Amino acid sequence: MEENNAEHTATESSKSPRSYTSAKVSLLPLVFLIFYEVSGGPFGVEDSVRAAGPLLALVGFLVFPLVWSVPEALLTAELGTMFPENGGFVVWVSSALGPYWGFQLGWMKWLSGVIDNALYPVLFLDYLKSGIPALEGGFPRAATVLALVVLLTYMNYRGLNIVGWAAITLGVFSILPFVVMGLISIPRLQPRRWLVVDLQKVDWSLFLNTLFWNLNYWDSVSTLAGEVENPGQTLPRSLFYAVILVVLGYFFPLLIGTGGVPLNQELWTDGYFSDIAKILGGVWLRTWVQGASAMSNMGMFVAEMSSDSFQLLGMAERGMLPEFFAKRSRYGTPIIGILFSACGVIFLSTLSFQEIVAAENFLYCFGMLLEFIVFVKLRVKYPAASRPYKVPLGTTATILMFTPPTLLIFVVLALASLKVMMISLLALVIGLVLQPCLWYSERKEWLTFSRSPDLPDLHDANFDYSRP
Repeated sequence: MEENNAEHTATESSKSPRSYTSAKVSLLPLVFLIFYEVSGGPFGVEDSVRAAGPLLALVGFLVFPLVWSVPEALLTAELGTMFPENGGFVVWVSSALGPYWGFQLGWMKWLSGVIDNALYPVLFLDYLKSGIPALEGGFPRAATVLALVVLLTYMNYRGLNIVGWAAITLGVFSILPFVVMGLISIPRLQPRRWLVVDLQKVDWSLFLNTLFWNLNYWDSVSTLAGEVENPGQTLPRSLFYAVILVVLGYFFPLLIGTGGVPLNQELWTDGYFSDIAKILGGVWLRTWVQGASAMSNMGMFVAEMSSDSFQLLGMAERGMLPEFFAKRSRYGTPIIGILFSACGVIFLSTLSFQEIVAAENFLYCFGMLLEFIVFVKLRVKYPAASRPYKVPLGTTATILMFTPPTLLIFVVLALASLKVMMISLLALVIGLVLQPCLWYSERKEWLTFSRSPDLPDLHDANFDYSRP
């Protein structure tokens, strides 16, 4: 589908994105939305200690953000302010490589996001099943997953402001027990425990996948750029504060857990922080940590669904998807995008945790490779374009900055199992075929596509988002 196709005209069901006057997302809610899109707290980092021991786990969660998170956040800040609309990374790639590859990235990222979101209802129930054995499996578990998805989907339907302030509330509730745990642990801390490492026994695959899974998805916020108040300033600032919050949210609990109790690496699996809480503070603190874990999964779900659904809306506003994806509710939320994302979550929640994480990482890696290429190409193609925030590095320095994360991507891809590779490659092939099918359905007038008339032409070197 050509970006400037004359048949892409605005219709009543595909209103201009600027015609909606619902409240925009401000700095603090956006910080916590990013926090939940990336992290949600230390729940899920335990495997890093089991795989590599305390020293490498602590160093990993300090060094890995510099290698991966900071470059991705800087990329998102520059391109997100350069293209402040809901298509996010899809628009970046479309401008640099054309709408076909923009669609491919959109497909990979949306599918990766939905796969990621399928984890959270499952993990939510895993934290509750010890107290409610009926949630272990069967109909009660399936019914509860469905009810939870419906409830959180409705929250997304009601608007980003509700989602943002809910993220703040859940974030504070998730972080506070670790602050309390830290204070209680001070008399028990033994710094020598932090230095334990045995390079002969390190499970590098598990270690790297744990770091990667817990420190990616910084670009997800770009699909909400059109809903952000003053994105040129708010987006970079929110990414800066979120990076600090995420790193501290991982490092501080690991410092407490590895230094406050005797080391037994085999015990460091999902949920072990609740056991540490019981050792340090008793049953009341364990209950608080378990509740925080469950609430964290809810926060990650609503944040991820917001990004996924607004991405589909942004693609429809650019004429990449049928115009019914651009339909908004009276709250300004993308109705069809939310329903599609919810259905995908329900379907994929039947997969195992390991399969979900591996497939998600594989697809995400391909998408990030495209984004690194696009960042450099846009610097060369549109050097004078408006960039409210610009990474203070030249083109050569930028390439050097992206070299370590690119190498890391190839390592993660190489460590994937054959099954995960085959499933992920099949998903990529579906995307390659899906876009021509949509183009054909447009030509046959089976589906209607339209592009919002006040979005600038991505292939105009002087495109300007400031014009009404």
